[in-house]
Amino acid sequence: MKSRGYNGKFLEVDLSREKIKVLDLEEELLEHYVGGRGVAVKFLWDRLGAEWEKVDPLGPENLLVIAAGPLTGYYPGGRICISGKSPQSNGIIGSTVGGEFGVDLRCAGYDGIIISGASKDPVYLFIKDEDVEIRDASHLWGLDGKKTLVRLTKECRDELKRRYPRFGEWKDPSILYIGPAGENLTRVAVVMEKWTHAAGYGGYGAVMGSKMLKAIVAKGSGPLPDVYDPVKTVSLINRVYDLCIARDGMRRWGTGSAGYSVGYSLSSEPIRNWQEEWHDEKSFGVDRFERKVWVKRYWGDYGCPTTCLKIAVVKTGPYAGAITDNPDYELQAYLGTNLGIFTPEGNVYVSSVIDDLGICGINGGNVLGFAGELYQRGILTKDDLDGLELKWGDPKAFAKLAEMIAYRKGIGDILAEGTFRAALKLGEMKGRDLMPYVVQVKGTGVGAHGIRSKMDYPTPIAYACSVQGGDHTSVARLPIHSSGSELIRIMCDSAVVCIFNFYPDPSLIWKFYEAVTGYHQTAEKWANGDGLRILQIQRAVLLLGGPDFTWDPRIHDDNPLRFYEPLPSGPYKGQAADRKEVEDLKRQYYEAVGWDENGIPKSEVLRKLGLESVDKALEKVRERYK
Repeated sequence: MKSRGYNGKFLEVDLSREKIKVLDLEEELLEHYVGGRGVAVKFLWDRLGAEWEKVDPLGPENLLVIAAGPLTGYYPGGRICISGKSPQSNGIIGSTVGGEFGVDLRCAGYDGIIISGASKDPVYLFIKDEDVEIRDASHLWGLDGKKTLVRLTKECRDELKRRYPRFGEWKDPSILYIGPAGENLTRVAVVMEKWTHAAGYGGYGAVMGSKMLKAIVAKGSGPLPDVYDPVKTVSLINRVYDLCIARDGMRRWGTGSAGYSVGYSLSSEPIRNWQEEWHDEKSFGVDRFERKVWVKRYWGDYGCPTTCLKIAVVKTGPYAGAITDNPDYELQAYLGTNLGIFTPEGNVYVSSVIDDLGICGINGGNVLGFAGELYQRGILTKDDLDGLELKWGDPKAFAKLAEMIAYRKGIGDILAEGTFRAALKLGEMKGRDLMPYVVQVKGTGVGAHGIRSKMDYPTPIAYACSVQGGDHTSVARLPIHSSGSELIRIMCDSAVVCIFNFYPDPSLIWKFYEAVTGYHQTAEKWANGDGLRILQIQRAVLLLGGPDFTWDPRIHDDNPLRFYEPLPSGPYKGQAADRKEVEDLKRQYYEAVGWDENGIPKSEVLRKLGLESVDKALEKVRERYK
């Protein structure tokens, strides 16, 4: 099938057998699971669901799914969704990253890639239309992020020119790749694109590393798939452009404007591992970043009218030469204030190191903040840290610890397991409960938006009930069809679109989807039908868990302990999450999405959605909590 927004084909790559084939997609799959996160969830359940508890996320049996959506290349701003069984949550997380990869892949004739098995030696996947090849990557293994991208870009441009001389000079191909953290199976490793863009949540850089897959290169020379209504599609493209261009503040500063304001105005920013959430450090204002380190103020991915990205370079001082493509708010917070760092130069330096290592700025920053507080409290010592003095506000100390994590050196080998697993191991070693210092939900560090002040967007159950745990881009919310709810974000991740270009008018995504595919949807219909079906599968695999840990919803559908501690400073001093409110909202949410009192999807709801196999698999979970 090649119509209505889809190519109707996935590439299937078995790295163990070095086999490549094309998988034709059924119309029913596309209509009900859309693409991106939804299609990935369906593939993962169909192929791994029967043995989910036994599947090692870092074993060859796991699948890595790279999936575009029907709106990829049409809805302004290019993204691609990365998924698989998550090494962090043991569930499924749909993690998206910006760039041109999805567009190149679709122009090559495919809507996605399923990768199974594991290579014996380092390899990368080369895709140019029907020319698909598994190539040696031994010369790339061990390189950091920027070096990998530079070397592979030149190599593949030269190869394209050699193979297809009549095309002349080629533009850069699109590349997904990993750094040293992924190679060393660090659970906080990312899949990167372009210049250190990252699909961070989920730990899928480690999944690539476990398969000895250094990179995937795509270059398409064909058109995007045909759309159902070309005239309406063009009209909607122009409408999104107009709305996004009108958001002058977002275009000028991106989310980088929030490093000061989220802390000062909302009391919702992680500071020294969330011990505080308020600050009045004007040195961290966006004007300081703009004047001191930004060298390019408008940079966007394919077809993006928002162009919220920046390039930041430290030109003088002890961090001179550090360069990265943002930092955006999440990196300002987690690799800045969370570590007690309140200068643009220090923040850019740590961000650039994290980028080159291929570590998630959020989950990696979460681990660093956790370690920083343990050092502050004397639980970790210089001897534990191989002589490192991990003092708040010291960029070089935290950068050094990040390197230890990426290469699994010393205590970095424990911290590479992520905050939750590291806390269990270190707690056992130190003979004490370290969970009060762990700010995560179901193995995933929470995004840089607290809930204690009630002034930021997450609700008290935002992370606690999310099927993606601490993912701030996919939070539980009532009503379930509201634009900020997880169910609507599932549509964004399945269609696949950038949420920053979705925000100005959330209703447009449904019109866009119908114009491109011909399928009619509404927010309410989606939240009670196809979107709910995807959510139920994600919930089911999260409850099945394994092999190293299984979540108990009666215990783990909750906020980090820290969020129940009163805020110590700022205009909302004394406020904290209220346990009764959390429990009340949790019960309401369970009922709204069709879960029983224990948070398990109800049999009648699953069967109504056609998920009989999921219902059968959950029988053992229901039995567990009788």
